[in-house]
Amino acid sequence: MRAVLSGGGTAGHINPALALAEVLAERGVDVLYAGTPQGVEARLVEEAGIPFKAFEASGFNRNHPTTIFKGVYLIQKSTNAAKRWFSEVKPDVVVAFGGYVCIPVGRAATETGVPLVVHEQNSVMGMANKYLSKKAAAVCLTYDHAASAVEDKSKIVLTGNPVRSSVFASTREEGRTLLGIPDDARMLLVTGGSLGARHLNQGMCALKERLLSRPDLHIVHVTGPKELDTVTEALALTSEEAKRWQLFGYTNQMGACMAAADAIVSRAGATSLAEISARAIPALLVPFPYATEDHQTTNARAYVDAGCAYMIADADVETPEFGELVERLVDDADVRASMSAAAREQKTADAAAALADAVMQAAGR
Repeated sequence: MRAVLSGGGTAGHINPALALAEVLAERGVDVLYAGTPQGVEARLVEEAGIPFKAFEASGFNRNHPTTIFKGVYLIQKSTNAAKRWFSEVKPDVVVAFGGYVCIPVGRAATETGVPLVVHEQNSVMGMANKYLSKKAAAVCLTYDHAASAVEDKSKIVLTGNPVRSSVFASTREEGRTLLGIPDDARMLLVTGGSLGARHLNQGMCALKERLLSRPDLHIVHVTGPKELDTVTEALALTSEEAKRWQLFGYTNQMGACMAAADAIVSRAGATSLAEISARAIPALLVPFPYATEDHQTTNARAYVDAGCAYMIADADVETPEFGELVERLVDDADVRASMSAAAREQKTADAAAALADAVMQAAGR
């Protein structure tokens, strides 16, 4: 069996695709990847050792209507190129994860009779996935809320959002050893995503004295590369304080940091939430307010409603409520235990296998 996976634009589309690729490969499936030549997917897929095929694709700027002509031209050109490629590689199934490149790849699948599976990571379905879902054999969702965009509800499979095996590679002991944090200490992980989150960083800096007053509390704070100097200056940590408040602009050891954490303060992007859920980490979520259709808030609300986390709006990070929620999260062991138990009920750790099952069923295998 051969599967073509496609997704581009952001790591949120690509990481679940790579998680699925790992499971399919374990099942003996030959996996190929279709993305854009300039997108981050080209590097990430190559690093994963998966054969990569590039197709041009672009969106359009609503403020400049003439850009739609270029977008439509590239989609048609790449659809034809993908059909020629399919005649060579003969895929049994195509899986689309979102991003403009999925449109020509998905269209090539439906026009050549190859079963198409769509996977949506967010609670609000993206434009490419919404378009492709009309002719897909199966539409796999992370959140029930996204089902409103699917006309044929019989296609829907609730799989959750797959996470890569590397998320589970580190143990708590290994993470604590890497970070130099005692096993009996409490650890709070703070991250604003790959680009950081200025407002979230400012909110945490304002809590410095209150949090460090707890002698057994360690904070690991991933600021984002552009924010590291600003946060370092704002915190003005002494050498003793820096032993318990570690700052990183970026880390490629996030799996180890998450394994070591007792709690986390984070944005609510699809990948971040999936990893938090998979590791069942008690969380305070601060959704990025400018995400398309405010989907991070919708993502977070579903997770909070399941009892897995607290949530606060970005606009309220400077209010007393933010500090109260952070302190409650680190101080109340019962709250953390309840959140962890609820997160395990989400079965995110099984999402890659569930999606693989749906893909193989669509392929008739």
